[in-house]
Amino acid sequence: MFNFIKNIFGSKQDRDIKIYSDRVDEINRFFETYQHLSNDELRSKTLEFRARIKNQLSDIDADLIALREKARDEEDFLRKEDIFNEIDKIRKDRDKYLEDALHNVLPEAFAVVKETAKRFRENETIEVTATDHDRHLAGQKKDFLSIQGDKAIYKNNWLAAGGEIKWAMQHYDVQLIGGMVLHDGKIAEMGTGEGKTLVATLPAYLNGLSGEGVHIITVNDYLARRDSEWIGPIFQFLLLTVDCIDKYKPHSPERIAAYNCDIVYVLIMSLDLITYVTIWFEILTNWSKESIIMRWLMRSIRSLSTTPEHR
Repeated sequence: MFNFIKNIFGSKQDRDIKIYSDRVDEINRFFETYQHLSNDELRSKTLEFRARIKNQLSDIDADLIALREKARDEEDFLRKEDIFNEIDKIRKDRDKYLEDALHNVLPEAFAVVKETAKRFRENETIEVTATDHDRHLAGQKKDFLSIQGDKAIYKNNWLAAGGEIKWAMQHYDVQLIGGMVLHDGKIAEMGTGEGKTLVATLPAYLNGLSGEGVHIITVNDYLARRDSEWIGPIFQFLLLTVDCIDKYKPHSPERIAAYNCDIVYVLIMSLDLITYVTIWFEILTNWSKESIIMRWLMRSIRSLSTTPEHR
């Protein structure tokens, strides 16, 4: 009987793949459209997405601001506690609204990352109008970026973990599916050479649009440093900030600044004990071998995945 029903309706995996495949088609339609955008128009999509997400959350954010001000001015301790409980409830509602906002923008965001990867693969240099973001990066002596007058020139080769790399990757449909699986809070198991590092760019960019921080967690120090330098220029071209906390000493201003980036690469052992055990349980339970991306909203990131100097 079970096999009969399965043959009619398909397995859970079959149904999931059907849903993801439909979204892949949607992503690729946006991808085709974005090929006609200028470099400036392509990267400015980040600002457009962020504005749309902020607008979708504007009413509930206004409610939270009002409640925080009310709690600040309230002198009665019990009443203040009631207000904070109400804030916690609304924060949970906000999390759901944010999930909806990210879900709505996902096909476009994934298409932007795919088109950006394509342009870096096909062009030795990409010229855009220089922004303060670009000038700040150039001031940090990034080897992939130079400023020439009012133009910023991004190169498609740079140093990563001490070795020179030339960007040669572009997302295939299976990697788009992997990115959606990760965004949905599941674990995508992929073998060596199947593009785990590239897959992570998709949900990392999408969730980085929220401005609330994304941690990409790896199981060794080399991967954390390498991937932040290997993938970083793609995110930075798209106007996001990225860093690896393990490059800096604990309690240093540089490490604290790294925590405040849109996308943070981190060694799993740099996390606190609760987060460390939780993630390793997920890895061992699901037999995931190398690196995974864990996505939390702002409160979870700050409370579970920070070192004492950031609290």
